[in-house]
Order: sequence, then C-alpha cells, then structure tokens
Amino acid sequence: MRIKYLFSTAISGLAAHKFRSFLTILGIIIGITSIIIVMSTGEGAQNLILGQIQGIGTKTIAVIPGREPKGPSDSAQIFSDSLKEKDIELLRKKSNVPAAQKIMPILFGGDTGVYGSETYRLTVFGGSEFIADVFDIKIESGAFFSEDDVRSRADVAVIGSKVRDELFGSDSAIGKKIRIKGRPFKIIGVMPQQGSGSLFNFDEAAIIPYTSAQQYIFGIKYYHRIIVQAESESVIDETVEGIKKTLRMSHNITDPEKDDFFVQTQADLAERLGTVTTALTLFLVSVAAISLLVAGIGIMNIMLVSVTERTREIGLRKSLGATNRDVMLQFLLEAVVLTGLGGIVGIIMGLMISFAAALAINYFTGLPWKFVFPLDAIVIGLMVSTTVGLVFGIYPARRASLKSPIEALRHE
Repeated sequence: MRIKYLFSTAISGLAAHKFRSFLTILGIIIGITSIIIVMSTGEGAQNLILGQIQGIGTKTIAVIPGREPKGPSDSAQIFSDSLKEKDIELLRKKSNVPAAQKIMPILFGGDTGVYGSETYRLTVFGGSEFIADVFDIKIESGAFFSEDDVRSRADVAVIGSKVRDELFGSDSAIGKKIRIKGRPFKIIGVMPQQGSGSLFNFDEAAIIPYTSAQQYIFGIKYYHRIIVQAESESVIDETVEGIKKTLRMSHNITDPEKDDFFVQTQADLAERLGTVTTALTLFLVSVAAISLLVAGIGIMNIMLVSVTERTREIGLRKSLGATNRDVMLQFLLEAVVLTGLGGIVGIIMGLMISFAAALAINYFTGLPWKFVFPLDAIVIGLMVSTTVGLVFGIYPARRASLKSPIEALRHE
C-alpha cells in the first residue's frame, strides 16, 4: 500500500470514533499545554527578574556581611555585623580601591509610619545621596536629600507612592511629617509608582539618610550592605579584588576561606537567579511530562481495543493482499496522527493561555511582564507528542500485523 493511502485509511479509522479519539488524546493535549505554559511563563519570569537586576546597573557591586552561604544550613551566616564605619572609610580611600566611583552603606527593615490617625507598615531604607542614581529612582514631586542631610543626620524622608496614598490620601505629602519609631521625619520627596516589578519595592518604602536610620531607627553600629559603583564595566574585576583586599585588611583576615563578608556583582546575581529559574522551569516541565506518560499508556490501551474491534477488517485487508508491514504501518500512523494532533492542539492552547496570563499579570499587578513565544518548547512539544505515538503505538500495531487472516475473518 502507498503511504498516502495508509494515511487516509488511518484518518478514516480515527474519524469513525471521534469522541473516543478526543478522549484518547486529551492527556496529550493537557501535557503539551502545561509544558508550553510553564516554559513561556518561566522565560517571562526570568526575563523580568534579569531586567530588574540589569536596571540597577552592571557597574554596581554589593558587599554583604557574613560568610557566603553555600547551602540552606549557611543561610544564617548572612545576618552579621561585620560591615562597619571603618570599612566605609577604608573603601573610600582611592589608594585602596582606585576604580570605585561611589560608595554607599545601606540599612533596611520594616517599621510603621504614622500620620495623624493613619498608620502604614512600610520598609525603611537608609542610604546616601547616591541612592537615587544607584537604584535609578525618579522623583514625582519634591527632591532627594543631600550630602549635608546625610552628614547632619537630618530627619527627612522620601516616600513611595503607596505610602503617600495610605497616609495622606489625595492630599500633598510634601512638607508634612510622619513618625517612624516615634521620631518625626519631614517628607521632602515622593517617588512615582514603580510597581512591584522593581527589585526593591520602593512604592512601599520610606528612604532616609543612612546616618539617621542607623542612629534613630535601627540603633545599630553596623550596616546591612555596602554598595560600590565602579567607574566602568571594564574595571569590575579590579574593583572587586580591591574591595576584598581592603576588607580583609580591615578585619585582620589572612585566609580567604575565613572571610566574614562576600562580594556580589550584578552579573553574579543575574547568573545565579537565571540558574534558579531555569532549574525550576525544568522541574515543572518534568512534572507536566508525567501526564504525557499517562497519556501514552492510555493511547496504547485504546489502540489495543481498536485492534480487537477491527479484527475482521484486518483479516479482510490481508486477504486482499495487505502485508504485515502495511497493517503495522496503518495502526502506527493512527497512533502518530492522534498524538500529533493532540500536540498541535496543546501548543495552540498553551500559547493562548500564556498570552492571556501575560496580559492579566500586566493589568492586575503592574509588572512589566512580556509574553514569550517559546519556539524551543513548540519544537519539543511536537517531537514529544509524535514520539509518544510511535513508542506506545508500536505494540498494538505489531499485534495487529501478526494476526492470521483466516482466524481474523472467522472472528465475530
């Protein structure tokens, strides 16, 4: 028999039992749809996270207190008081870190902002006058604090849009005072809405001079982070080495294995988060692929039933000259057509749901989430669905091909 004839015969066999054919490929459709959704949203999430990291700037270096965690058991190491004022002074010396352009200590923590009878749980960020440049923060009204404000421990604050809305409503916040830890801070600036897509959610934050935060809010003598901005991307490695040498000298550390701090560049952070999101996506894809295995077993079962039901048809075809190979190809094509059709429907549904999800995330959360057309997932979906048809269709097809034409014709 010609392949064209075998193909049309296979289509006719499937069309004769439309509902059963649909139920047979439903598992394939669900599995492929899940894979497309997971890979599309996974890439979308990875692009969002990496975009936010890159938005901070590739010249930005973070110095984090404590030993670098190598696993879950080391997570407590990051809560350390190893970064202090003497470290800032040494890092600011050009002879120690020549390529460092800006150096800024950071403090952060949750607290309650109070204005009149209104209260709001906000995040307090303590930084220097460089914080707007480092984190690319814009001002909607007012202005940021100055170097003099930092030096004098001024009671001034720049608040996010949500803090403004919760505490002041539609009224202007500029010039008014909110109380944090019982201390009044004058609002000198308001940030526009940035959405939770920012690496830090400044919509729910109050930014104050780090000196004020250290003395009046947190009451500590150390810093939670030190942010260093290099002069250019080409001197990142040189700057990192200068930071490490300076801090080891400051902390009297001779063995790098005993560092009580670690340095992280934006490239490092992007690579780590990229690895995490990729691993999570692959894990979810593997879970979704289980449905394909179940669907394959279902297809094999239905094909075996079909072989039994069509025993007389097989006998008739063989009596008219069809070979074992022709019969086997016919039933194998039916399985492949079934799974291939399921794969195509699954891909279309997966793309539609992923696109709708991207629109919904943008609309309801304000995240700059972009729909990703997962070409690799589409190729994988088609390959997997047809492979499932081949693998799970071979046994029923072989059983059909081995039937004796005489016995098949006698079958009731």
